[in-house]
Amino acid sequence: WRSPNFYKKHGKRSPFIPRSSTLRKTSAEIVSEARQSLRVQSTQRPFTPRDGPRQLFGKSSVHADCNNRPPSTFSLHAQNFDAPDSRPGSGTRLSPLNHNPKFPVPCDAEDTFKAFPKPPADPLEVKRGLAGARARLLRVGSLTTLPPVVGHTDGKSGKNIVASLDEWQKLGSSEGLVDRLCDLCDCLHGTLSEADMLGRRCKKRSGILRTLFHLIDLNSAQLNLYIAKLCLALCVHGNNLLNICKLIFQISRSENNDIFFQTNSIVDSLLDVLSHEDVSTSGEALLYCVGTLKFLSGNSAILRLLLDKNCIGVAQKLLQRLHTVEETHFTVAGHILVQLTATLRNLADHPDSRPLFVSFSVLPELCLVLRHHHKDQDICTNISRIYRCLTHTSICKLSSYSECKSPIVLPQDLVVRLLFTLGNFTAKSDEARQQLFQCEGCLDTLFLVYGTYQRRDTSQHTPLQKDASSPRKPAASPMSMQQDDDVLVKLVRVLANMCIHSTVGPAVASNTTCIELLMETIELRSVQESEELLVNVAATINNLSFYQEESSAVRHNELTIAKLLLKLVLSSSMDAMLEATRVYGNLSQSKDVRDFIMQNKVHQFVVMLLDSKSTEMCFSACGVLTNLAQDPPNRVSLALEGAATNLVDSLRDFGPDDWQLAGQICQALWNLIGGGSEKLLDTKESSSLLQILTAYIDEKEALKWIENENTRDFHRASWELEFKPVAQKLMKVLQPVDLAAWHTGT
Repeated sequence: WRSPNFYKKHGKRSPFIPRSSTLRKTSAEIVSEARQSLRVQSTQRPFTPRDGPRQLFGKSSVHADCNNRPPSTFSLHAQNFDAPDSRPGSGTRLSPLNHNPKFPVPCDAEDTFKAFPKPPADPLEVKRGLAGARARLLRVGSLTTLPPVVGHTDGKSGKNIVASLDEWQKLGSSEGLVDRLCDLCDCLHGTLSEADMLGRRCKKRSGILRTLFHLIDLNSAQLNLYIAKLCLALCVHGNNLLNICKLIFQISRSENNDIFFQTNSIVDSLLDVLSHEDVSTSGEALLYCVGTLKFLSGNSAILRLLLDKNCIGVAQKLLQRLHTVEETHFTVAGHILVQLTATLRNLADHPDSRPLFVSFSVLPELCLVLRHHHKDQDICTNISRIYRCLTHTSICKLSSYSECKSPIVLPQDLVVRLLFTLGNFTAKSDEARQQLFQCEGCLDTLFLVYGTYQRRDTSQHTPLQKDASSPRKPAASPMSMQQDDDVLVKLVRVLANMCIHSTVGPAVASNTTCIELLMETIELRSVQESEELLVNVAATINNLSFYQEESSAVRHNELTIAKLLLKLVLSSSMDAMLEATRVYGNLSQSKDVRDFIMQNKVHQFVVMLLDSKSTEMCFSACGVLTNLAQDPPNRVSLALEGAATNLVDSLRDFGPDDWQLAGQICQALWNLIGGGSEKLLDTKESSSLLQILTAYIDEKEALKWIENENTRDFHRASWELEFKPVAQKLMKVLQPVDLAAWHTGT
C-alpha cells in the first residue's frame, strides 16, 4: 500500500486515484507528509546524573579514585605563601664560605650541656626568649607580623597612595574593615596600572605581596578575590601562583560567593592565566583555574559574562596547547581537560555560544581530544554532552565526526550519547543525513557497532533462522541486555532517520548486512524485554521498505520479514502492533506476502484493528486491507470477517476529523467491492455508506466542525485532495443500488 503522495512523488499511477495535473498544490501536502511511510524516529535522552556539590571530580568520576588527583578541599593561610622577590634569580650559584663556627664557651668534656648559657628565671624573659627562638626557626617567607604597606610612587610627586601600616591596623576596630580593605586593594591596583607598574616592574612589589598574603588570614571571600586579582596582576609565579588559583577555586566552591565574581573583574585575570601559563610548569594552577570557571559557568549570569569575555576562544587555544603536552604531563593534562570540557559543556547550553563553537573550530579540537583521551570516561562523557547540546541547531558540522575514534573502543555510555547525538542531527536535516552517509566508513562503523552489541552476550551464534516459530533465545543477563539495547535503540534510530534521504535510503535498503542485522534483532529479542528496540527496528524496516528498487534487500527478504513480524502483531504492545502493521502495509504489495497474511489469518487481526480508537492504527490497517483486496479471492474472506462494516463505521467516526484517513477508508472500500464489480455490501451497508458520503461530499457540511480558523485551510485542502476524488467514485457505483431501494420503499 502507498499513500497517494508516493505516486505523485515517483511519477507512478495509483490504482485508486486517477492522476491529475490540474489539482493545485495546497497546504494539504504538508499534512500528508506527516503521514508518509518515511518517519523520523525518536528515543529517550540518555540519563545524565545531576551534578552534586561543587568539586573538581564527582563521586562517579573515574578520577575520584586516583591517588595523584588534586584535592577539592584544602586550607590556605599566609604561611603557605613563599616570600616574594621582585628580582628574578640570576641563575649564578655562589661558592660556599670557608667558615667554621666556634662555640663562645669552652665545652666541658664531662658534661657538654653545662657549658651552654642557662635560660632566665623571669617568666617574661622566658616568653620573650621563646618568641625570639621561634621567630628564628620559622622558614623563610612565613609571615608572623604584618609588614608595612609600602606604596609605590608615581615618579613625580613621590607621595604614597596607600595608608601606612599603622593606618591599616587601625581599620581593625572599624565596622567596615573588609569594604575599606577591598577599596584600598582596588585603588592600589588602579594606581599601579596607571603608572605602568603592574607585573614585575614595581620596585616595592615584594613588600606589597607580603602584606597581601597576610591579609588572606582575615578569611573574607570578598577581600580575598581583590587580593587574588592584585596578586595575579603582579605576576606571582610558582607556588604563589598555585596558591592564588587555589584560593580563587576555594571561594568559587560556594554559590553564595558568585555575586563577588560578578562585581569583580577577577574573571579577566583567570582567562589571562589560561592564555599564558604553560602546562608543564603551572599545570596544577591551570587545573584549579579551569575548575573555577567550571563552577562559575553553572551560574546563568556569569555564563553570559564568560561568553562576552571570549571564554570559548581562550578554551580553544588551551585545547591546542594541551594536545602537545609531553607524556610526563599527560595525567595533569587529563585532569585539566575534565574541567575544561565540563566548562564547555555548560557554555554549549547557551544559544549564543553555538556560533562561537563553530567560528573558533572547537568541534574538531574536541574530536582530537577524543582521539588522545578515549580511555578517559569523564572527558568522553563531557564531550558527548557538548555535541548533544549543539544538536539543537543546524550550524554544527557532521564532518568533524569522521575524525573521531571508532565507537568500538569508547565506553558504552559514551557510545550511547554519540549515537543519540547523531540521531538528533539526522532527525530534522536532510543535509545532515547525506553528510553523515558520505563520511568515510560511516555505514561500516555503524554495522560493526550494531553486530558487536547485539551478539556479545548471546551464548551461540548460528545463521539467521528462516522459521519465526522457533526464535533463538539469548543468554544475556537482564541488566547487560538492557544496556546493550540502549546502544541498539540509538543506533537503529540513526539508520531510520538517515534512510529518509532519497539518495541514502535506497543505498541502505540495498545493504544486505543492514537488513540481516535488523531481522536478527527481531529474532533475538522479545517484545516484553526489548519493546522500544523492536518498535524502532520495525519502523526502520518500514522506512526502508518504501524503496522498491530491484536491488532492495528488503524486497528480497520480504517473506522472511513478514514471518518475523508476527511476534509483534500478536504482542500486547500497541506500539509494536502499529509499527508491524505499517510494515505489512508496504510489504503486502507483494503477492507472496498477501498470501502469507491470508494463510496465517493475520487479516482477521487487521480487521479488528479498525475498531481501535487510534486513527494511526486505523490508517495502517486500511493500508493493509487496501492491498489485500486487490486479489478477488481475498475480498470474500475480508467481507466475511466484517471488513466492510468496520470500514463504514470508521468512516463515520473519524471522517470529519481526518480527511486523509477518510480517503484511505474509501480506497479500501473501493478495492473491496472491486470498483463496483462485486456486490459484497448488503443494502443496509450500501445505504449507510451513501448517506455518509453524501454528507461528507458537501464542503460546507464537511468543514462545519472545524472551529479553528488556523487549521481550516489544512482540512479543506486535505478534504479536496485526499477524500473527494475517491468518494465521488464510490458514490457513482453505489447510487443505482440505493435509488432502486428507495423507489421500492425499503
